[in-house]
Amino acid sequence: MNRAPVFNLPPVVVWLAAALAAVHGVRQLIGPAADTWVLLAFAFIPARYGEIGAALPGGLAARLWSPVTYAFLHADAVHLIVNLVWMASFGGALARRFGAMRFLLLSVLSAAAGAALYCLVRAGEEALMIGASGAVSGMMAATARFAFSPGGPLAGGGRSPEAYRLPADGLGTVIRSSRALGFILMWFAVNLIFGLAGGLVPGAAGPIAWEAHIGGFLAGLLAFPLFDPVPRERTPGDELAS
Repeated sequence: MNRAPVFNLPPVVVWLAAALAAVHGVRQLIGPAADTWVLLAFAFIPARYGEIGAALPGGLAARLWSPVTYAFLHADAVHLIVNLVWMASFGGALARRFGAMRFLLLSVLSAAAGAALYCLVRAGEEALMIGASGAVSGMMAATARFAFSPGGPLAGGGRSPEAYRLPADGLGTVIRSSRALGFILMWFAVNLIFGLAGGLVPGAAGPIAWEAHIGGFLAGLLAFPLFDPVPRERTPGDELAS
């Protein structure tokens, strides 16, 4: 007898969610001193790229891994759950189209882009940045490149395999789509509100790292064609807006 899967999500999304949850769970068990070391070694800290970088746990080598590893750390369970919900909602659609490897590569790129913009805006600051929001924002932006096209998973196509394999429109066409543009504008508006009122956001112990959200989102939006395995059907006017 055939049985429905427990999670109706691509395996890569389930395993990534499990990894994020496992990291958070382990941090609850290792004690405050060890957890502080983990945060200082693997969180993203702009000051790490200054004179004090060598003195922080992880040393100078942490400059290489922290732009990605910060995404595996969360402030608390609410912070983790919020990111997991958004990842399931948009990352699932993206993973169905991209496959596991492309999905992970774009997620890494988005996390790194989020860290880069955060560092550019907050150069030299010692505040720690943690959370998968930069990577998840990239997933959301990349999904917007195809999901709102006619017949796409968010535009009448449902969960049929064909909905995830439709050729994506160029960026110029996407931003002229009322659905896609409305989603993008709403996303930026929500992040602006969160950035101005971080203390009011559930799961946020401090200011929201809106820079990482925007950096990740722009990376997913612009880098989508580099990872998309579905050939795109060009239309007049798209050539300069890929």
